[in-house]
Amino acid sequence: MITLEIPSLAALPAYRAALETGWSPNSTRDVSGEQLAALREDPAAFIANLARAAGGGTVRLGDGTEVPRLPGHERWIWDGEFCGRINLRYLPDTEALPDYVSGHVGYAVVPWKRRRGYATAALGLLLPLARAAGLAWVEITCDEQNDPSRRVIVANGGVLQGKRVEGNPPRRKLVFRVATG
Repeated sequence: MITLEIPSLAALPAYRAALETGWSPNSTRDVSGEQLAALREDPAAFIANLARAAGGGTVRLGDGTEVPRLPGHERWIWDGEFCGRINLRYLPDTEALPDYVSGHVGYAVVPWKRRRGYATAALGLLLPLARAAGLAWVEITCDEQNDPSRRVIVANGGVLQGKRVEGNPPRRKLVFRVATG
């Protein structure tokens, strides 16, 4: 059974082990090295930063630009052991997002747990959090050629809204909306 867990010190060794294999929780750039450095420096601060829901501070984009961090929820996908992560990011009282945010939801499953339906289940479990945050729908993007991610989104009711080009280097993205209700 898949659950979504709030990042914790108790589960941190499993997260660290995944990072040490070279897995990155970020699909646009490899952040494994910088996350390993941060969690080794101060594990409690690392967990507090991941688990904070209020936003604040900054995040670094793939091109190195620092932008405001949105409110949201970070969760670890769990089946008795660490499987990956999923997060929700949003602006209060609106479904709109700043241009630098490619969607409300991001997820990454460790390679040895892929093709088991974990991302599909995790997205389904995250939608009530989005609804509780006041979102009637979430926007989710995936690379145009990423069929597994497209299937995850569609399995959760995703409706294709169109395509756009994002990032540096530019990548063609499919844009979906998924109802939270």
